Amino acid sequence: MTGSDSRGAGPRKGGAPDRPTAVADAVADAHRREWGFVLAATARVTRDLDLAEECVQDAYAKALVAWAASGVPDRPAAWLTTAARNRAVDVLRREATLRSRLPLLADEAPEPEHEIPDERLRLIFTCCHPALALEAQVALTLRLLCGLTTAEVARAFLVSEPTMAARITRAKKKIAGANIPYRVPDSEDLPHRVEAVLTVVDLVFTTGHTAPSGADLVRTDLADRALDLARMLRALLPGDAGVAGLLANILLTDARRAARVDAAGRLVLLKDQDRGLWDREAITQGRALVREALRRRPPTRFALMAAIAAVHDEAPSWEDTDWREIVGLYEVLLRHHPSPIAALNRAVAVSFAEGADAGLAALDGLVLEPQLASYGYVGAARGDMLARLGRRDEARAAYQEALLFTENEVEREFLAARVAEL
Repeated sequence: MTGSDSRGAGPRKGGAPDRPTAVADAVADAHRREWGFVLAATARVTRDLDLAEECVQDAYAKALVAWAASGVPDRPAAWLTTAARNRAVDVLRREATLRSRLPLLADEAPEPEHEIPDERLRLIFTCCHPALALEAQVALTLRLLCGLTTAEVARAFLVSEPTMAARITRAKKKIAGANIPYRVPDSEDLPHRVEAVLTVVDLVFTTGHTAPSGADLVRTDLADRALDLARMLRALLPGDAGVAGLLANILLTDARRAARVDAAGRLVLLKDQDRGLWDREAITQGRALVREALRRRPPTRFALMAAIAAVHDEAPSWEDTDWREIVGLYEVLLRHHPSPIAALNRAVAVSFAEGADAGLAALDGLVLEPQLASYGYVGAARGDMLARLGRRDEARAAYQEALLFTENEVEREFLAARVAEL
């Protein structure tokens, strides 16, 4: 989960625009929005992910100079793609032993007949190959498709940066050794690869939905990119219940985006949000997809997550939320798809369905979960439950602990305010 960079160029004295700053901002914005597209298009030429990354990085570096001289182009992605691919062609032409240097992605098998709506889907399926462990597939795709730094990918996985760096390096080497093709798999292989792809898109959305660092709560570029990719997958696999569940969950969760911060950019909790700002069209679409996704038995994790989001979205007010139904859905989710995060969310739901004491007891059962040891939401949840029980000193300490593990400035401001109130 990544934070948003600063936006806009500041004026110089006398009101003249600061051109270097404006160009740097434009390049940074193009990195956030276009990295995956440019890399995927370049990889199509190089058939080598490392070389593609080098060429794309070179293109962004050249943009800083070229755009300062000639202005930011109308289509930055097209400019960057052309520069990266030209660089790739130059490198490949200089290679006397070209074929021996292209083991990665060098598969000449014909493409499946279905049309690929975006080059990024080729890149996702390439990275999400069964030769790789699932976590490696997801990590590599987040790194390559979205341009997240290794530190940002590590945070998404709740692991240390050195651990993630080693995992990504091993994944690249495994791809090179396995001659993994740069294409969408054939029809008979497609279902086996979908789960990893869905996990990738879900993590991209999670990263955008609440940025782990930076000045903004939401990274709209990543949230929008995840929605685009989910819609592409839906077009490619219209009968897949997992795809339907993923798209439903993104729609139903993202529908609340406009109400999550106030006019000053401060965090607004779900119970305090103006539900009139929620996107009702997205909620309608999501609910229809949930019904479709839940027909599969057992239900996919994304279908269950979407069902939980639907319960929130259907409630006319916070007080009308059916917390017992939410607890039941989390229990089904944990039965079929256990995870520490789902267990934490269940504990929060229990605190509203059965009282803060019951929620605290459920939360205490998770203290030995290593993945939650540095997860800021644990302290925030504990602080809320303790505050509701009137245990102010303990609540303040819990919120202070949450602050230690929180880097997003909007969330930090909210937690600091809670500490001050207590």
